[in-house]
Amino acid sequence: MNVEDICNKFYLTKKLSFEEFKFLYCLDDFSSLNAFARKLALKNFSNKIYIRGLIEISTICKNNCYYCGLRSDNKNTQRIRLKKEDILKRAEAGYKMGIRTLVMQGGEDPFYTKDYMVDIIKSLKNIYPDIAITLSLGERPFEDFKAFKEAGADRYLLRHETYDRDHYQALHPREMSFDNRIECLYNLKSLGFQTGCGMMIGSPYQKIENVYKDLELILKLKPQMVGLGPFIAQKDSPFNNYENGKLSYVLKILSIVRIADEKVLLPATTALGTIHKMGRELGILAGANVLMPNIGSEKLRQSYKLYDNKIGTKLENEDDFFSLSSKVGAIGYELSMSRGDY
Repeated sequence: MNVEDICNKFYLTKKLSFEEFKFLYCLDDFSSLNAFARKLALKNFSNKIYIRGLIEISTICKNNCYYCGLRSDNKNTQRIRLKKEDILKRAEAGYKMGIRTLVMQGGEDPFYTKDYMVDIIKSLKNIYPDIAITLSLGERPFEDFKAFKEAGADRYLLRHETYDRDHYQALHPREMSFDNRIECLYNLKSLGFQTGCGMMIGSPYQKIENVYKDLELILKLKPQMVGLGPFIAQKDSPFNNYENGKLSYVLKILSIVRIADEKVLLPATTALGTIHKMGRELGILAGANVLMPNIGSEKLRQSYKLYDNKIGTKLENEDDFFSLSSKVGAIGYELSMSRGDY
């Protein structure tokens, strides 16, 4: 098999056999795969990297996912939540930096009722009508999603984690439903959200077949965003002794997803930067076009530990934020403060 031929065929037809996928996934030298994807990103976004300001709003979660440091059974994490006034302060700080997309992310915290979130969304849109609001607050009823969209939310990121039912149940307690997770994604799409799915590469029990199924979901769902990164073990989780996901596999999947949809919004995630000091830059060179610096409160950042050794837990001032410019500049890219819609 030839990498260039497979990439060209996949780009043109959006069809990739399992054998072709496995060939790309198992490459030792994947520079030509990354180069193919990078050309597509440059074609569609030039050398611009979109900035999303991440505000972590709660370390409280009702779920007990086996891989997560915020899982409800973890007694060794500090539980904090931001109220409306705190969120507005962090949004103001981000807006002053020039950020025009805010991402509110948190555990599935019952405190944030439909009405409470609608009030926050409307207030943000009232004050900053030119911003895009992305939510990443887990599974919600259809009525909640609808209310958030009507209030002015633009995007919703809900990682599916894995598109294999058995693998999903190996990562989550019995009371969590694979079917509900996927239904939520299709509900978001039907409501007109710019919808994001995503998965962990190298998670416990993951097989190549599972990652291929993830690609099948992406091709079927046609999300506007895909958030993917390596599995990183968390010391207080049942998977604390599992090996972290490998950088090389994440970079290969990033490129494959870019070829699947040349216009998709594809972050070089914090988790990539956690497993390798140049992880985010390498992600960009593999086809990613989004960075999500944390602009939340320092106290909550230090407690928002989905996994161990997470970078970005110290409070960033404006100079620290703009140091990202020199990092991407060193590889030939520039930051873009625009909303960067799909």
